[in-house]
Amino acid sequence: MYNQTTSHERRLQIHERIRKKLRGGPERPRLSVYRSLKHIYGQIIDDSTGKTLIAASTAEKSAKVKNGGNIAAAKAIGQEIAKRALQEGIKEVVFDRGGHRYHGRVKALADAAREAGLKL
Repeated sequence: MYNQTTSHERRLQIHERIRKKLRGGPERPRLSVYRSLKHIYGQIIDDSTGKTLIAASTAEKSAKVKNGGNIAAAKAIGQEIAKRALQEGIKEVVFDRGGHRYHGRVKALADAAREAGLKL
């Protein structure tokens, strides 16, 4: 009867619209963020080859966070992804918020990555 979209479908529509404009290359790859209720994930992706260069998440066994669904965990993942990127020689990235609003855990991850030396 009505053409109603769920919040998940709406987020995916926003993400598609963002991805039309955003492209990460070898000199400036894309930092993509995904958040679920329990975890937060970050990936640095080279879109020209379609390869994930670096990834970090609270779901990893090596992640030293008790609860993955809070701002403290997002800050830890932001710092970790920046540390791994700098080790690989990546200094600049394009930030892809994944259709999520830029606040809370997404903003905390981005700010922590900036503070750790990654240029967004």
